[in-house]
Amino acid sequence: MWRSLWRSIDRFSLQYFKYIINELREIKVVHKANKESVIDILQSIVEIVTYGDRHDPAIFECFMEYQVLAEFVRLLKISRTSRIEAPLLQYLSIMIQNMDSEHAIYYCFSNDYINSIITHQYEFDGGDLAPYYVSFLRAVSSKLNRDTLCLLVKVHEDVVVAFPLYTEALKFAYHGEKMIQTAILEILNMKDCFDIWQQHPFHWAVSDAMVYQFVTSPPVSEYFSVLVQSLREQCFHLDALVHAKEETCIPEREKELRMETDKIVDDLYYFKDILCVEESCLSRLVSQNLLSLLIFPVFFQLLQLSQSSGSDLSAITCLYILSRLLQVVGGKSVVNSMAGIILYPSMTSCMRDTTTEDSGNGSCQDKSFVTHLNKLEMQCSRLESKGAANIERNCLFGHLLEYILSNSHFVSYPRDNKLGERSGLLSYIFSDNHSLVLASLFFLLVLGGSKDLDHLLASTIGFSETKTGKPKIADISASQLVNGSVYVKYMPQILNALLKILASHPPFSVQFQWQTGWFLQKFLAFQEEKLCNQDLHLFNTSYEQSCERLWKEIDGCWFDFILDTLRKEWASYKRALAETSLSKDPFFMLELVVRKETVGDDMASSYAWRRMVDAVKVFIIHLHLKSFIFKEEPLEDLPINLMSSSVSNSGLKHPSDVSTASSGLELALGSGIPCKIAFSKVGTKDIYLKPVARGISGKLLLMEKHPFITQLGVVIAIAPLAGLSPKKDESQPTWLNLRIREFEPRFDTSNTIGKHSIAPNHVADGRWTLGFSSAEACEAARLLILEEIRMQRYSVESLLAPLLHSSSLGDLSDGQGE
Repeated sequence: MWRSLWRSIDRFSLQYFKYIINELREIKVVHKANKESVIDILQSIVEIVTYGDRHDPAIFECFMEYQVLAEFVRLLKISRTSRIEAPLLQYLSIMIQNMDSEHAIYYCFSNDYINSIITHQYEFDGGDLAPYYVSFLRAVSSKLNRDTLCLLVKVHEDVVVAFPLYTEALKFAYHGEKMIQTAILEILNMKDCFDIWQQHPFHWAVSDAMVYQFVTSPPVSEYFSVLVQSLREQCFHLDALVHAKEETCIPEREKELRMETDKIVDDLYYFKDILCVEESCLSRLVSQNLLSLLIFPVFFQLLQLSQSSGSDLSAITCLYILSRLLQVVGGKSVVNSMAGIILYPSMTSCMRDTTTEDSGNGSCQDKSFVTHLNKLEMQCSRLESKGAANIERNCLFGHLLEYILSNSHFVSYPRDNKLGERSGLLSYIFSDNHSLVLASLFFLLVLGGSKDLDHLLASTIGFSETKTGKPKIADISASQLVNGSVYVKYMPQILNALLKILASHPPFSVQFQWQTGWFLQKFLAFQEEKLCNQDLHLFNTSYEQSCERLWKEIDGCWFDFILDTLRKEWASYKRALAETSLSKDPFFMLELVVRKETVGDDMASSYAWRRMVDAVKVFIIHLHLKSFIFKEEPLEDLPINLMSSSVSNSGLKHPSDVSTASSGLELALGSGIPCKIAFSKVGTKDIYLKPVARGISGKLLLMEKHPFITQLGVVIAIAPLAGLSPKKDESQPTWLNLRIREFEPRFDTSNTIGKHSIAPNHVADGRWTLGFSSAEACEAARLLILEEIRMQRYSVESLLAPLLHSSSLGDLSDGQGE
């Protein structure tokens, strides 16, 4: 070839383009010897065509006249052993993505060239061809609109019989590589373009009924059922992780759970994207698959309306999945189906008076549930007999009845159920399993707060939560389905169950108490009457326990951080309380199952830090609840004397202030006590020990005598006074042992309620041993250190006293006025 002779010719000229095309036509076979040359030709053609599409119409006219795409198809057929497919697909993808004119795109999609490239028999096994092929499919799908769609589908008698782009993409839906899976989901769903399609209805995914009919008809429609089945398998895998018995450390186990739940949530958002497409047949198909293959089986299993298969999901996993479905997918079919099912067990007692069937007859039990659904449907139809809402209800009940009548394992509640009305979801709300109590209450809040919940069903449940997070009582009078709401009448019992968790002894984990506090504040807003004396006693008992726990920490080794922790955790808890049930992550349900209290060495400062932070957290939740219970309003701020950031820096502001002391600082020796200390690298040194407390700050300074000024010392080491725990050595009465906190505390700034504010690994404490001239001097140094610690502790205690000394039945205004 004589390509070098053309260097003087403009490589983007029409003449050069024709030359390159002729070179491509002369290739009769692609082999290893000419593979690189062929790739160069493909690259040149794509670059010139892209340039011509924008700047020179004559180039694209030549591209069409010479039928270059037909040459690309021919290359695929004559290059079985040279592996030219990957670069050819890559350059084709680049060309299609960079085409701007509708005329160019229309031509590329015509003559069935694109379909020929899509359906070519590629060999994907063991190579890297799949990413290039999927990228090509994605490039084609990005240019589809109503005008070009007809060029990629095959129609017979007004019915789409083939859509290669879609069917070939389906083959990669469960590819091992996550990036390919993600790209295929976008091709099948085009989820990033929903808003554009709905505003400009030119895309097949929102306008072409024929294509929708193809997508929602077998065998292509099986993709959606397989997708739901895959989601269901992920749920079982999640359940296995939750209840795994392997001795895996808690952080690793929670990490695995988080990764698995993230996968499930991603799939749920994908379903939501599909349901957002305004096409009834597609939405109906996806909803039916979700309901019949996932929601109904999980829900009926949870409420024990179906016989156990021996491999059922645990109740906690069921509640997590259903809560996530409500939060992410939502939709009237999903939400109202769940509401209809949970209302059934609570309404059976009302229906028993009107039924005469034999309770031992299984078919009569089936009819009991069918009767319930028919009753709901008739009431809804009579009270709101027209409009889209009624159509939605009919579709809902149709799906539900179809599932029940086709499920041979369906059972109903026996008439002699000893729990009576406390069955179904209520059996979990009043369970002895406290994780299930919180999980079931959360599901109920999410369901009641859903904007898609039919107002008639919402009034039957009895309460919901506004978008601002403020609970509200539903309009019970609007519903004639039952005599009063189902769950609001149980509010006193629900509050009692939550208060029992809070006041349990020994107390539950801090995370349990924080979550319980969140639920209590939500449900207290539904309670119209004051708490009964028994409930008040439970709260006061729990409140006193929280105060005692914090008092103990004032004598602990982290008392100097209590005020900082109180302010930071206060802000964190307020942010967490502002979360609505629809925005709150239900992952806490799984954490409550797998997380256990860490039992460690009480003497280690890292564990003592965790204990102190936990005590502050528990105290904060009780302060909030105290205001809500006795003043019927949330507690906005801490007392003003604790809110100021200057508290931690109280004391004098001058160069010798302890809060600003650092190594190298020159200070007056004053009352410093002479002693010796041995360092591993520099040996024994003569130093002065000087403990100093200013307000809530306190430090122990080790100083060397100034080489020139006898009354001054130079700071060489600093340690916090808190936690020193000075003790005389048992074998050497002139030695004083000091514990040094090596653990560096960190606060977590996340808004997640109940999450520990620190994530400490066990850090061994340091130790200083100081030598004195006599036992008396050693004892004097010990007493001086203890006196300064006492003064520092007193400063902290005086600031906390208004909160800790207030009566559990008293008003918080005294503390706020200090």
